Amino acid sequence: GINAEYMGPSDWNTGERPPYAYWMYYLWANLTVLNSFRRDNGLSTLAFMPHSGEAGPTSNLLASFMVANSICHGINARKNEAVEYLFYLTQVGMALSPLSNNSLFLDYLRNPFPSFFRRGLNVSLSTDDPLQFHHTQEPLIEEYSIAAKIWKLSTEDMCEIARMSVLQSEFDYQTKTGWLGPKYFLSSAEGNDPKKSHVSNARIQYSALI
Repeated sequence: GINAEYMGPSDWNTGERPPYAYWMYYLWANLTVLNSFRRDNGLSTLAFMPHSGEAGPTSNLLASFMVANSICHGINARKNEAVEYLFYLTQVGMALSPLSNNSLFLDYLRNPFPSFFRRGLNVSLSTDDPLQFHHTQEPLIEEYSIAAKIWKLSTEDMCEIARMSVLQSEFDYQTKTGWLGPKYFLSSAEGNDPKKSHVSNARIQYSALI
């Protein structure tokens, strides 16, 4: 973690690497200042969506949880029920990349994505280093098609995962409205447009209540 013992970035001159929480805090602080400047000048802002929880201790996930809009990976939340529960309660998004994990850290069949999804966490499928870990020109389609086959995901499951991907994204309001409907930001069924998302209101309402 970060405490008074750690020097500021400009004074860090030791061979020791700063802890993960140190990186998270200063990246978030600088991005906050930058976003304030951009917002004041009518420019788009940048979301903080770091890689977190693919490797390392679960304390890394807590550090990113405190400051990130959403995270990439997060598979190590499976090792700590309290951390997983925090992500569930707050619906901080996790964009998981099972094919990348399979090559580096975790066998595909042991990936927690299906359990996270069934438990109601805000999870989506994403790519990571597609030139290394994918074999077609459509790496995201690979992630979806393989997940659907291996974990027996239904068509509506896939639509719900895609919907969560849009919600996690930083596309503007107009774009998200075009894809999900004008009230997409509401967590209840009122925020769902089944004609656009192809996800039933009953499923969205159930997810909002569990």
